[in-house]
Amino acid sequence: MLIRLDANSPEPLFAQLAASVRGAVARGELHAGERLPGARDLAESLGVNVHTVLRGYQQLRDEGLVELRRGRGAVVTGQAEEGLAHLLDLVGQLVTQARRIGFTTDELVTLIRTEYR
Repeated sequence: MLIRLDANSPEPLFAQLAASVRGAVARGELHAGERLPGARDLAESLGVNVHTVLRGYQQLRDEGLVELRRGRGAVVTGQAEEGLAHLLDLVGQLVTQARRIGFTTDELVTLIRTEYR
């Protein structure tokens, strides 16, 4: 799992870190039961304060995507993979609806890109 942070982004670093972990789960790079890097090690490798990493991990914990276990660190939960399954279901519904109203693939992609910004 590769975590990249952009110091020039208006999004806080802890939120970028949490988004990176969410993305890794969505891409299948992280699975339920896997441990995330230790907060101190990750902070050192990213060049950020350890509290930034802990805040990102706490955000993921509050969302139910990781469990913070004393002595074991942050562990990905099964709920993280359920979130991906839910997203895939929503995408399927979106594609079905787009076809129903006559959208082309390019029109749907353009709509998604516009909304995603």
